[in-house]
Amino acid sequence: MRFAPLCLWLGCCLLFLPVQVSPGAEKPNIVIILADDLGYGDPKCFNPQSKIATPNLDRLARQGMRFTDAHAPGPLCHPSRYGLITGRYPFRTDITRWPKQPLIEKGQVTIASLLKSQGYHTAMVGKWHLGFREEGYDQTLRGGPVDCGFDSFFGLRASTDIAPYFYIRGDRALMPPTNHIAEHHSDGWSPTQGAFWREGGIAPGLDLKDVLPRLTDEACDVIKAQVDQKPAARQPLMLYLAYTAPHTPWLPSAEFAGKSGAGMYGDFVMMVDAQIGRVLAALEKARMGQDTLLVFTSDNGPVWHPADVARFGHDAAGGLRGMKGDAWEAGHRMPFIVRWPGRVKAGTTSEQTICFTDLLATFADVCEAKLPGGAGLDSFSFLPVLEGRPPKDQPVRGPIVMQAGSSTAMMIRSGDWKLINQLGSGGFSEPKTMKPAPGDPAGQLYNLRTDRAETSNLYLKHPEIVARLAEEMQRIVNAEPSRN
Repeated sequence: MRFAPLCLWLGCCLLFLPVQVSPGAEKPNIVIILADDLGYGDPKCFNPQSKIATPNLDRLARQGMRFTDAHAPGPLCHPSRYGLITGRYPFRTDITRWPKQPLIEKGQVTIASLLKSQGYHTAMVGKWHLGFREEGYDQTLRGGPVDCGFDSFFGLRASTDIAPYFYIRGDRALMPPTNHIAEHHSDGWSPTQGAFWREGGIAPGLDLKDVLPRLTDEACDVIKAQVDQKPAARQPLMLYLAYTAPHTPWLPSAEFAGKSGAGMYGDFVMMVDAQIGRVLAALEKARMGQDTLLVFTSDNGPVWHPADVARFGHDAAGGLRGMKGDAWEAGHRMPFIVRWPGRVKAGTTSEQTICFTDLLATFADVCEAKLPGGAGLDSFSFLPVLEGRPPKDQPVRGPIVMQAGSSTAMMIRSGDWKLINQLGSGGFSEPKTMKPAPGDPAGQLYNLRTDRAETSNLYLKHPEIVARLAEEMQRIVNAEPSRN
C-alpha cells in the first residue's frame, strides 16, 4: 500500500477563504524556535542523564510547560516543516517536489498568513526547506516564505549539507552560488555525521560555520526592529526562527569544541543552546519576554547510532527507539516547550499527545479567530492545555497519522496504542523493512503507556486493536478537506 500520492488533490481543493478577524484582547507576540535534528534525549530538561549542557532550554522548561508526548508530523525535515506551517499532514501532498517546486499552494492558509490577518508582523529567519519555484538563482524565488504569509524572510533554501548554499533575503539570493565547494566528511563518524556536507555551488564569502550565529543575528535584529517602531504603529510580532542545527555539518565554534560529553555533535548542541540564549536575551532587552508566547521544539529526531550511544554514554533519543526518519518514536517524538508568562504555569508538564500541525488551530484560538473550512485539516487547538484546563479524561486531539521516511511505512497513534503497517523502522534504522516469515506479524503494535521504548510487538495478541487502528488510519488518510 503506497500512501505518498494519496489525497494530492486535497491541496488543490482547499477553500482559500480569508480568516475572520476578531477584536479580542491584546494579542501576545509569538516566537517559534525550531531546532534541526535535535533528539528527545539531548536537553537535560527531558533527559537528566544527557551528557550535554543545555542551560537555556532548561530555563525555558522551568519557566513554562514541557510536553512529553509531542510529535513532528513527519520524521524528516521537509515533511515536518510542511505540517508545522500548514496544519496539514505532509502525506496529503507530494513532498518530493521540494527541490524545484514550492510545497505550499498559492493562497493556502499558513500560521503566517493566519497571524498576518490578525494584525501581526510576520517574520521568518532560517531554513525553509519547503521549496521555491527555481528558475535560476539570479531570478526571483517564488513560492517561498514571503509568498506564504511572511512579511520578511532571511535564510537558506534547505540544510547546510544540501547544495547549493546561499542566503536568501525576501525572495532573492543575496549572492548566487557561483563558487564551488567539495564534499566533506569527518573521520571516526558515519558518512552522514560529523562535519559532513555535499558538494555543489556556494555563494562567494559564505562559510558554513558562520550560518548558525548569522541566523541568530538576524533574529535578534527582527526583535530589535520591533521595539524601534513607534508605539502607535507597533504590531504584535510573529517570529519563526528555524535553525539549521544541530543538523550536519556539525560545526561547533572554538568556545564549545570539546566541551560536551557527546563529541562534536554534543558540542554543536551546546552551541545551539547558547544561540537560543541570545534570542531570549534579545527578547528581555526589548522588554518583550513577558508578553511573548514562545514555542521551542525540533523538526525530527537525531542521526545517532547505537554505536554512538556506546561510545559516548549519551543517548540522544532519551530511551526511545530509532532515530531520524523512523516510524519508531525517536524519529518523531520531540522535546517541546511552551513559555507564556501569566498564561502558562511555570514548571509544569503535560502528557497530552500533540502534533506540530496543532500550532495553526492553537494560534487561531489564541487570537479568537475562526479558521476557514479548508484550513488546518489536521490541526487541533491545545490552548486549553496551556491554560491548565485540559478536557477531563479525554485527549485534546484525535489520532496522529504519519508517513515515515520510506514510501510505504505509515503509523497511527491513538491513545496508548501505536500501529505501524510494516515491520522495520520505515526510515534510517536497520532493519528498514522486513518481509514477515510464515506466522510472523505483518506489522507492529505497541502500547506506549507501558512500553515507550517499543520493545514488545503486540500485533498478534490484539488483532481487534490492529483492525480498529488500521480502519482509523485509512479514514484519516481519506479525510475530506474540511474542518466542518
